[in-house]
Amino acid sequence: MHRTSQFLRQCHQNRVANRATKPCDVFINHRGIDTKRTVATLLYDHLYRLNLHPFLDIKNMKPGDKLFDNINGAIMKCKVGVAVFSPRYCESYFCLHELALMMESRKKVIPIFCDIKPSQLRAVDNGKCAMEDIRRFNWALEEAKYTVGLTFDSLKGNWSDVVTSASDNVIKTLIEMKGEKQMQRRKTSPILHV
Repeated sequence: MHRTSQFLRQCHQNRVANRATKPCDVFINHRGIDTKRTVATLLYDHLYRLNLHPFLDIKNMKPGDKLFDNINGAIMKCKVGVAVFSPRYCESYFCLHELALMMESRKKVIPIFCDIKPSQLRAVDNGKCAMEDIRRFNWALEEAKYTVGLTFDSLKGNWSDVVTSASDNVIKTLIEMKGEKQMQRRKTSPILHV
């Protein structure tokens, strides 16, 4: 618990110092029509209150921003991704593109399967995407299917529980990543002989 509170305190100090320039810690990939007013925004707000830097399109972008430039940039600079899968997720080119980019750039992705089973995820060729994109999207979906995630049934579950669980997983991942980064620095720093 001490490591978590220390980590969150440091995140707050960093957020205050670098409010405009700091890359996001967490990219929230979601299908707006299914989850923007529920789990995606609740997760964003919860992470933000914990002094992290989440990215959610509706919260971080403003009129006139270039979609692909901002979204691709946020994904490339983020430390971890959360993919909120939902019944209409695979109908969205943007959702699938974001997921593929996170997987291609080897980001750790925490899946939340909201009202959908992993086995139901499939990019369908509706004639609007190039075959290369369909292959890329299906590869990313396969990667996500075989990643341990959270499952949520909105008819039976509690939104607070899934948001808390996702936040806890994000924080744990960020702490682990910070520890790994520190260990790498120790291994590469020169040893001084006195």
